[in-house]
Amino acid sequence: MKNETAMGQIAEFISRYILLRNQSLMIKLCVFSSFLVIFPVLAVGVISYKRSSIELEYELKQSSRQVIDQVESHIEYYVQDFEITSLKIINSPEMSSILTADALEVKQNGKLIEALRGTLKTAEYSRADISNITILLDNNLIVDTLGMRNYYPSAKMKEEYWYSAVPRNGMSMLVTRTLKLKNNGQPVISLVRRLYNSRTLQPVGILVIDINFRRIEEISNKVMISKNGYFFILDAKGHYVYHPDYTKLGKKVEFNQLSNLKTKESSTEILENERKDFVTYAYSPNLGWRFFTAVPYQDVTGGIIQIGKTISWTIIISLIAAYLIGFGFAASIIRPIRRLQRFMKEVEIGNLNLRVPVESKDEIGQLTAGFNNTVEKLSNLLEEVYVSKLREAEMSLKQKEMELKMLQSQMNPHFLCNSLETIRGMALEENQENIANMSYSLGKLLRYNLRNNASTVSLGEEIKFCEIYLQIQKYRFEDRFEYLFDIPQWALHLKVAKFSLQPLVENCFVHGYGRDIGNLSIKISVFQHTETSFIIRISDSGAGIQEDMLEKITKKLQQKTTTFDGKNIGILNVDQRIHHLFGSEYGISIQSKQAVGTVIDVHLPIINVNQEGEIK
Repeated sequence: MKNETAMGQIAEFISRYILLRNQSLMIKLCVFSSFLVIFPVLAVGVISYKRSSIELEYELKQSSRQVIDQVESHIEYYVQDFEITSLKIINSPEMSSILTADALEVKQNGKLIEALRGTLKTAEYSRADISNITILLDNNLIVDTLGMRNYYPSAKMKEEYWYSAVPRNGMSMLVTRTLKLKNNGQPVISLVRRLYNSRTLQPVGILVIDINFRRIEEISNKVMISKNGYFFILDAKGHYVYHPDYTKLGKKVEFNQLSNLKTKESSTEILENERKDFVTYAYSPNLGWRFFTAVPYQDVTGGIIQIGKTISWTIIISLIAAYLIGFGFAASIIRPIRRLQRFMKEVEIGNLNLRVPVESKDEIGQLTAGFNNTVEKLSNLLEEVYVSKLREAEMSLKQKEMELKMLQSQMNPHFLCNSLETIRGMALEENQENIANMSYSLGKLLRYNLRNNASTVSLGEEIKFCEIYLQIQKYRFEDRFEYLFDIPQWALHLKVAKFSLQPLVENCFVHGYGRDIGNLSIKISVFQHTETSFIIRISDSGAGIQEDMLEKITKKLQQKTTTFDGKNIGILNVDQRIHHLFGSEYGISIQSKQAVGTVIDVHLPIINVNQEGEIK
């Protein structure tokens, strides 16, 4: 009840304040015409704005991705050249001699060190972008090409963050460092590779090739994103490899949003910095670096502001035009409607002799003509319709009552109860208890059908006499079938059609036993279907109903017509009685599969017999 009250209040609010139920037609036309202009224009504007934003972001993402791919490709090829250089150094005879000699031999033989330094200088002179090459062995032997110009002791490299992470599988690693020279510090990218003794295959030191930013800067400076955009690179540890601001090179990126990126695919982010950059990035699996382009989000959406202004002015101008046109249009249709309204008030008080002048052939003129015709025929039609409906309802009730009595009469065969009692007495005299019990059960079943004229009984009573029928069949089939009832306590007092279960159970025996069926199992269960209905299910494990016969039965059930073929008991008969007692929405459905069994569902309303038909 509370939900219905709340829904009613909502409907009243919508009708009164949103649909302007109590306002004049003039106001409604003006308001609705305004909305018809505002909402379409506003919808087009919003959709255009959103679509434009999406397209601009997509275009920027695509162009940035193309730029990143080109830069990534160039830098990967560039770094691969240094991979080759490092391998040449490692495989040189001088390096092999140093790596396989013991520490004392190396220190005593200065020619080995000088030869190695010469090899390193040759490699350095071959590339203008190599700033320094360092060999750092575990025996504290250090050879580099800077010599006295290096103001940063090479031994301190062991204390840097990257030293312990150098791969032990012979692969190289790229890190960002700063070389400390006499007058300044030079940021470099260091290619680091672990060195191994070719005899013992044990790690004995590392090779560090320091690469200046000359070439990388040339490649990066060619990247043009937008007027205020920029390009930068982060290494695997989140340190700047390249940035237009050289003071950031080698430092940890200051945005956690970028340093915590987990994905190794291309993607975009809105960087929550001061100017809210639109960032596109890609991951290079070969280098372990991420390449970024950053463009102020305001640059992306700047053109949308002009679209918003255009939409706003369009709405204002359209609204003014809608009001002017609306007032003129409303005035042309309100006058004849108000005149029709006055005549309708006369009809309300019983004056059916008046007629409204018809001035046009449009919808209002047709409405006026229809009103005149309605008034002319109203008095005669009222009486005629009333009498006709009354007779029709009376005939319908009589017809249903007759059909119900016919159906009920079919279920009341006059069996010879007295004869059954005689048979029972004779069986007892002859000590034939099975025949006596069977006669007694059959007589009890027949009296249940004949003792009163009620068309409905409780489910518990119907189940009781259905079990009597099954006991009778037990005498006939003995151990060839078994039955089970699964009836919840709440369902025992629900109203059902009298003598409705026995015909359905009998169907199990008619169609259940077949050539390959040994034992037959019958189960009768009850479960709730909806809040106001429940289902009685009768299932068996028999041979099933043949397809053509099942199709005929299903078709007759769907037709919901009352037809009689001389049979007193059957599925169709029970289905028709349910329709007449509870309504056409209730009844029987049947499913069957040969060699599997048959399931019959009886759909009924939840009505307690103790409350005179009140649905619980």
